[in-house]
Amino acid sequence: MTQKDTNFFNIDDMSQGIARTLTDGITTRIFPGEKAMISVVRIEANAVGAIHSHPQEQWGLMLEGSAVRIQDGEEIEVKKGDFWVSPGGVEHGVIGGPDGAVILDVFSPPRDEYTRPGSGFATE
Repeated sequence: MTQKDTNFFNIDDMSQGIARTLTDGITTRIFPGEKAMISVVRIEANAVGAIHSHPQEQWGLMLEGSAVRIQDGEEIEVKKGDFWVSPGGVEHGVIGGPDGAVILDVFSPPRDEYTRPGSGFATE
């Protein structure tokens, strides 16, 4: 295998990465590394993600659309270009905007429970 086969990806290629359905209307493709993990989250219009927490730090970047980010009980409207950090252990969730959203999440360290296909947010 070459570097292109194992270490290069395209955000729109839904055949790549580890598939996970987080809840109705929210899916992701996960790309784990040794020290960090990327998750490309696709949210349908008005889909609601469960409030959850995990020990890993999580950064999010809104690539397309809009949403309401719920973090530590506060609701914050986010749009394309906005990004944020969720410290480990802080409860958070998301509600998709009227046109849905695509969010790039980065976890550090990687979430072990996201290194295989499955469903749910795998909260700890």
